[in-house]
Amino acid sequence: MESYRKVMIVGIMLLAIANAMLLVNGQSYCHMTKSGLNSCKPYVSGDNSVDDQIPSNACCSAISKADLQCLCRYMDSGLLSFYGVDPKQAMELPVKCKLMDSFHC
Repeated sequence: MESYRKVMIVGIMLLAIANAMLLVNGQSYCHMTKSGLNSCKPYVSGDNSVDDQIPSNACCSAISKADLQCLCRYMDSGLLSFYGVDPKQAMELPVKCKLMDSFHC
């Protein structure tokens, strides 16, 4: 069981490094650019989030272009938490941006 846990941690770390390299090179992450991710971070950063506010136009624009099903794959992976993102708050953004009435992974 301990070896499985180590493999999972290494896998998550490699995925995080690969995603960070994509963002540094100007690529996108589930069709969200680094600037798009950064514009949404204040609304999904756990205790420090501006949870009661409507997300900015820049954030909502980024969410409108995002592949939400792609993002859903990372909801329980720990990767979002690694970046300081509260997965529950992140999944509320499409509704807060009024892009859809409800959204669930």
